[in-house]
Amino acid sequence: MDDGRRVVVVTGASGGVGRATARAFAARGDRVALLARGREGLAAAADEVQRAGGEALTVSVDMADAKAVEDAAQQVVDAYGHIDVWVNDAFTGVFAPFTEITPDEFRRVTEVTYLGFVFGTRAALRHMLPRDRGTIVQVGSALAYRGVPLQAAYCGAKHAIQGFNESLRCELLHSRSRVRTTMVQLPGLNTPQFDWVLNRMPGRARPVAPVYQPEVAARAIVHAAGHARRREYWVGGSTAATLVANAVIPGLLDRYLARTAFDGQQEGGTRGSHGPGNLWEPADGPHGHDHGAHGRFDDEAIGHSPQEWASRNRGRVGAGLLAAGVGAAVTAGLRRKARAV
Repeated sequence: MDDGRRVVVVTGASGGVGRATARAFAARGDRVALLARGREGLAAAADEVQRAGGEALTVSVDMADAKAVEDAAQQVVDAYGHIDVWVNDAFTGVFAPFTEITPDEFRRVTEVTYLGFVFGTRAALRHMLPRDRGTIVQVGSALAYRGVPLQAAYCGAKHAIQGFNESLRCELLHSRSRVRTTMVQLPGLNTPQFDWVLNRMPGRARPVAPVYQPEVAARAIVHAAGHARRREYWVGGSTAATLVANAVIPGLLDRYLARTAFDGQQEGGTRGSHGPGNLWEPADGPHGHDHGAHGRFDDEAIGHSPQEWASRNRGRVGAGLLAAGVGAAVTAGLRRKARAV
């Protein structure tokens, strides 16, 4: 079945960034395959995709299971004939000091958040390489470069994705493949994850401010899928500031985060939920409900990012800066000439 519409796979599509991203692709008329564990979330996401103008296929899959991921990719190809874009977004996490995370919990976070990307990428390449076409978008984070306290397992996984993706990109360039891979580094976002993840902090988990709406991330991911020659996109001024600071003054940033990031990642005056979260089972559960794309931070979340726009429009920004520079030079020259007269 090939009518010219793109076939897009989004993992972690039942909620948060994955959910918003699926809607954004659907608004372009794409066929969107939704991969996640939670059946309630998948059904609701499929409804949103269809209402946005796309076509939806739902596949319930645990991304930590390599064989299941390969089977899921085959289901997409059986339904739509091929895969044009694969977006790796599924993850889980634990909010706790490293010494309070059990080995099984750490392994599980690594298997879903890192190996899930590896398995998803392998499944995508299996179908993209023979066609010599396709794009893989790895959904990253500022935490792929800069670890923060209380998220050792998640930060370790995101760092691993960064290294893995760079290695793969070099291999694709070496073979002159037309299959592309790129990575989108995200800031703190208003998603349901902060009520999903296993939390052993005293207070309820929250993103480090400033907080952005998931639609900001979704716009960047959709853009990256169509402009994957760029190796990486940064989303949000906080992401850019963090990555630059980490490159220039990492030791000072260590001390700053040691002082601020414990309180900055939890809400004072609230009690954290110490249940298993979505670590072992999907958040909606067998009798649960759909959580959607947004978390509980709508009142403070930012819906637009000038930095994200600038990242997507580097050519315009560069031309504008060049024009401004030329204008300033001409003005300065006229002023010097006037003074000489």
